[in-house]
Amino acid sequence: MSGTTVVETRGLSKLFGQRAAVTGLDLDVAAGEIFGFLGPNGAGKSTTIGMLATLVRPTLGEARVAGYDVTRDPHAVRRRIGLVFQEPSLDGELTAQENMRFQAELFGVPRREARSAIAALLGLVDLTDRKDSPVHTYSGGMKRRLEIAKGLLHTPRVLFLDEPTTGLDPQTRAAIWEHLHRLREEQEITIFLTTHHLEEAENCDRIAIMDEGELATEGTPAELKAVIGSDLVVLRTGDDAEAARTVRERFGTEAETGTDGVRLRVADGAAFVPRLCAEISVPVHAVTVTPPTLDDVFLHSTGRTIRDADDGPGALAALERR
Repeated sequence: MSGTTVVETRGLSKLFGQRAAVTGLDLDVAAGEIFGFLGPNGAGKSTTIGMLATLVRPTLGEARVAGYDVTRDPHAVRRRIGLVFQEPSLDGELTAQENMRFQAELFGVPRREARSAIAALLGLVDLTDRKDSPVHTYSGGMKRRLEIAKGLLHTPRVLFLDEPTTGLDPQTRAAIWEHLHRLREEQEITIFLTTHHLEEAENCDRIAIMDEGELATEGTPAELKAVIGSDLVVLRTGDDAEAARTVRERFGTEAETGTDGVRLRVADGAAFVPRLCAEISVPVHAVTVTPPTLDDVFLHSTGRTIRDADDGPGALAALERR
């Protein structure tokens, strides 16, 4: 393993009976990266993180986290990772400070170190003013921030987050991401997360997309969208069928009609629209041009759209219980 790689897998595979949940996975995640792990229902991403977090034993292949083999040195791996489940793990009757102290006891953090670490982490996630309030009085966003702070208490090198913003409104999701970026800058930590919010995956340095247990594609958001390479143009006209026929005949470009109008893809939508409007003989009521999105990448890579969950809600917690 290189000095800058903190998560590495080679041929990592997991069978449940005759079903292959993960097959031949090769991954390299660099130190300090925010790495997004995406996949439709049953793609194997939760099983993968379960193996990396030593909750699931691999069937074949190998994986190393923070320099330690997940099979041969699981305790060394656990001491160097933080894991935040999708399902809550906080005691609602305890205060934020009490929840953090309990976590420190579990990980054997000396009390003097724990006091300073707890104060610093609660400040980092903007919960200092509410540190003595029972957690059941917190909003959903405050609880997620406390979960993240709790996962960082023993200064892990890698923080695994399972759907960190599930159930939160867009404004709170944006606030959580602000904290994650600040964590990466101040703690120099590697963040490895699953998410089904493709728009928030734009916050990741790199993304890996899983499909049916195999790695479909990976790269930076910009690299993945460049593979699509064309803008989506949608026109609403006085006669969509005639407009689509003109597009096909004059420009040699495939065009489809639907409830939202005429849809086509071209390399440079903004430059194409004026030429298009000049050639169409029917009235043009509206035109929209949308550059490639991660939704397009996902569909292009897997042939399907992403669903609201992977292996079901709280899949990592279910794996831990198993």
